[in-house]
Amino acid sequence: METLTPDHRATELRLESLLAELTLDEKVQLLTGRDFWTTWPLEKIGLRRMLFSDGPTGVRGEVWDEREPSMNFPSAAAISSSWDPAIADRLGAASAVEARRKGVDVVLGPTINLHRSPLGGRHFEAFSEDPVLTAELAAAYVSGVQRNGVGATPKHYVANDSETDRFTVDVKVDERPLRELYLLAFEKAIVDSKAWLVMSAYNSINGATATEHELLETPLNSEWGFDGVVISDWTAVRSINSANASQDLAMPGPDGPWGDALVAAVRAGDVAESAIDRKVLRILQLAARVGALEGFDAVQAEPVELEDPIAFAREASAAGTVMVKNDGVLPLAASTMDASAASRIAVIGHNARYARTQGGGSATVVPEKIVTPLEGIRAAFGADKVSYSVGAVVQEGIAELPLEQLTNPATGGPGLRVRFLDAGGQELFAEDRRSTALVWFGGDAPIAASSMVQFHTNYTPDETGPVRLGFSTVGRGRIFVDGVLAREATIEATGTDLGAAFLAPPSASVAVQATAGVPLDVRIELDTNDRTGALSNALAITIGVEADNADPDALINDAVEAARAADVAVVVVGTNSRVESEGYDRTSLDLPGLQDRLVHAVAAANPRTVVIVNSGSPVLLPWRDEVAAILIGYFGGQEFGHALTDILTGTSEPGGRLPTTWPAIQEDVPVINVTPAADGTLSYDEGIHIGYRAWLRAGARPAYEFGFGLGYTDWSLDSLQAPATATPGAIVPLTVTLSNTGSRPGKNVVQVYAEKNGSAVDRPVRWLVASAPVWGEAGESVTAVLDVPTRLLAYWDNGWSYEPGDYTLRIGTSVSELPLETTLALTASATTLEGAA
Repeated sequence: METLTPDHRATELRLESLLAELTLDEKVQLLTGRDFWTTWPLEKIGLRRMLFSDGPTGVRGEVWDEREPSMNFPSAAAISSSWDPAIADRLGAASAVEARRKGVDVVLGPTINLHRSPLGGRHFEAFSEDPVLTAELAAAYVSGVQRNGVGATPKHYVANDSETDRFTVDVKVDERPLRELYLLAFEKAIVDSKAWLVMSAYNSINGATATEHELLETPLNSEWGFDGVVISDWTAVRSINSANASQDLAMPGPDGPWGDALVAAVRAGDVAESAIDRKVLRILQLAARVGALEGFDAVQAEPVELEDPIAFAREASAAGTVMVKNDGVLPLAASTMDASAASRIAVIGHNARYARTQGGGSATVVPEKIVTPLEGIRAAFGADKVSYSVGAVVQEGIAELPLEQLTNPATGGPGLRVRFLDAGGQELFAEDRRSTALVWFGGDAPIAASSMVQFHTNYTPDETGPVRLGFSTVGRGRIFVDGVLAREATIEATGTDLGAAFLAPPSASVAVQATAGVPLDVRIELDTNDRTGALSNALAITIGVEADNADPDALINDAVEAARAADVAVVVVGTNSRVESEGYDRTSLDLPGLQDRLVHAVAAANPRTVVIVNSGSPVLLPWRDEVAAILIGYFGGQEFGHALTDILTGTSEPGGRLPTTWPAIQEDVPVINVTPAADGTLSYDEGIHIGYRAWLRAGARPAYEFGFGLGYTDWSLDSLQAPATATPGAIVPLTVTLSNTGSRPGKNVVQVYAEKNGSAVDRPVRWLVASAPVWGEAGESVTAVLDVPTRLLAYWDNGWSYEPGDYTLRIGTSVSELPLETTLALTASATTLEGAA
């Protein structure tokens, strides 16, 4: 633990004096949320409420409302592909500015669980398969958030690396991989960046639920010096037992397993009041840090670092876009946007027009505007030079209706009227909305008190023909078209995951004949009188249309003809919200629908085919040898289309390198299982060998390896300077000189991997120990200094053990492209240091 300064001790004494004013009931009340997003205020000690918000790559705020839009930054997978802690830091700072604008005190992020298996459904929200890269980026994000006066919350502690049965799964993991992989990813954000909160996970680890686990104390508090609040994932606290652990705050509220039961447990002697006091003091300290406690100066009263968030989102998306193939077709117009190198472009793909800029689930934000790849390309090259073909349908379920095609019958403006009615049909509450994808968590809408919710709009189709109008929600609803009941249906939740059932429910629809330009009066009624359980006062519904996939062959044929007539074909492929989202894992790495067939056909028609991959995590690319170029854009945020166009035209460098291995075929993936056994356990039998470590151990060749990525220039790694010896606990500086041998400025990422041949213990073939992004002008030589902590050469054996002898440090630009090397002798005899070094 760090030594307290006099100022810190004075603050502690003042907080303790406030604690002494509280009754047991008041103290216990502070340990459970007041509602879904806030904590309890307590006027007598000058404590206001604190507001939490989901926020890994955008801060939604207290309400999920398109009328109060949020910035949609690139997903964590895109940020990690930059391999640039400065980008992660700026994302944190920008997120804090967003939080302050929305009155948010704490951002619930970053998500720093590992990409253990590529089937993990929430990997878009996490950084990497490697713990060192994850730790560097997570620590930078936390620093950026808290420097602007907002609390950051590394989550989900720990081993919540997949979504299947996430509430109940018991992860069986040995102590060594737990320490060297899953806890290591969290450590730097706590030890170096001093995170003010940590979120405990739903799952169990080796038989104990995360919210009741000794890991909340050791290593988190006792070794890493954490002095913040352990907040639960929502509903993860399930019993009084967690009050005896280092679990501080149970969310959401006001109900939960603590409350009166915890008061009784303290009075009965089952829970020590000193344990309650420690939790309360940490909550008060958090309140002091964010400016929620009178008499205490906030760490930062106003944001100190501000930049244009839209410009940053565009820059970050390009920085995280990975080019894995280019036969010379890119850039289409060298460093200009005059389109002289491409007189006609065929843009193809469902995701080109309906791009995924973020993953599904609790991380979702509502941006004011999204720039799609199609919009970006048309803006850059001219709409008259760009054709569009859908090619293959990716959407599953209902897509919201475009605002420009909606007229609110109550106001005459764009949008729809929403009315909450009681059992007698009397209006309890009404609001005018500008989206047909609606979510209520908290706010003023009287969901629990209502009997029915009515959604009413005039929808003007832009094409003539049949459309399937419908809604996606849970419950019983009706669709009226021009005053006539067209469909009534009861939609049941699927699966057992509450979040997935709420945010990604099934749908019901009906075929309606539409005429372009002729409005349809559309009214949806949803019964709400039978809603019970944890989400009884929450509601999610999407009203819209299903995609037309009646003739998939015709869609592909149309795309092929467009590609044949163009100089360049740009195909955007990707996933959908039924494939990648919080609450469930994938079962296949294949692209959904007929997208692979589409790319094969387009590439055969036009050899100058560029494919943009719009997915949050690895997918199979069976056509990769047939196309001219491939860009992996991930979920690129609201400026996705502009960032891609910057790369296509050469205005920006494709700055990304892969933070996770991309397989060629699913059968080759060495660690893939995410499904618990019949007894509810998920065994991490692979130990320390996940990601590229497992690929190297298996000797399998992926499509694209960890750390790989191409730019628009060439580099040579010229020289390396390194010490010959080191002692345990030391930092080893490496100086690498490299040259941009191409004709334009560019970026590279220098990567350092360690090897220990003949080790006395099981080791990876090699493992990442340092990295650094570098930039250079054409013909310029640049120097990168990389610090290698010898702690990353140690292994866990009831403490950090240092094996003496020679280690090979290999330096290069991916896990197997490593032209430079040096031998480092660890000089001390075998040493064990308990806890953190």
